[in-house]
Amino acid sequence: MGASRLKQVWSGIARDKFLYVLALPGLLYFLIFKYVPMWGIVISFQNYSPYQGMSGSPWVGLEHFQRFFSNPDFFTLFRNTLAINVLSLVLFFPLPILLSLMLNEVRHMVYKKIIQSIVYLPHFLSWVIIVGITFLLFSTGDGAINQMLVALGFGKIDFLTNKNYFWGMLTAQSIWKDAGWGTIIFLASMASIDPQLYEAGKMDGAGRFRQMWHITLPGIRSVIIILLILRIGHIMDVGFEQVFLMMNGAVSEVADVFDTYVYRLGVKQGQFSYSTAVGLFKSVVGLLLVIGANKLAKKFGEDGVY
Repeated sequence: MGASRLKQVWSGIARDKFLYVLALPGLLYFLIFKYVPMWGIVISFQNYSPYQGMSGSPWVGLEHFQRFFSNPDFFTLFRNTLAINVLSLVLFFPLPILLSLMLNEVRHMVYKKIIQSIVYLPHFLSWVIIVGITFLLFSTGDGAINQMLVALGFGKIDFLTNKNYFWGMLTAQSIWKDAGWGTIIFLASMASIDPQLYEAGKMDGAGRFRQMWHITLPGIRSVIIILLILRIGHIMDVGFEQVFLMMNGAVSEVADVFDTYVYRLGVKQGQFSYSTAVGLFKSVVGLLLVIGANKLAKKFGEDGVY
């Protein structure tokens, strides 16, 4: 039975060999850059020394985790990371869905392609460019926005050095950069909805809005749930490059997140074991959130991620 099953598997591989070759680069990427490095988490339980290596470094158990949780910075880091991600989840996540619904209603294909190209374009700009544009627009001295405010008779606003604006600035940047790119998956799922459903809706007197509400949104509901679960799993992750470039001394109290903390202690100060423990904490929290959100989705009758 075992030999027969093995023969069947090899027969399937031989039949679909070109598909497996096509998938090979992606599989190698995840194997080399995602799975193999996971072995490195063992140093979070050691006092790791590059000279002694993982095999020679002394084991300290949960010492680094205890140090991290007892550190006064922990609550600040947790608050900042959670606040930035909750803002992104509440304000950013629904926008690609809304934008997809609007694009799906554009019937003139030329206009639709032009609009899609325009909203996709910011995704291909690096964070360095986007932060540079932000400085040009919002800097207190020569920023275009403050120059306009002065011309209109208002005072200048310290957008970049006032901690009250920092989280909002990050969220606005993320929306401008990736809201258009996020429509790709939703538009693809909308294309798979049976056109006969729309014809039936028209015959029943449903207008464009009611068709969106009763046909389009239910048709992409499973995709929305899956992407929401995956997004919840990244709630402890904040784009390091974006925050690092936007951070300055005036806003460090609300800008310091787990990613910048790991960079500062791990890369700049060489505390490899401690920074690895912080990264492992983030990963465990993300995993637990994905499992919990997936179970909750299944409880409400959705398919979930797995």
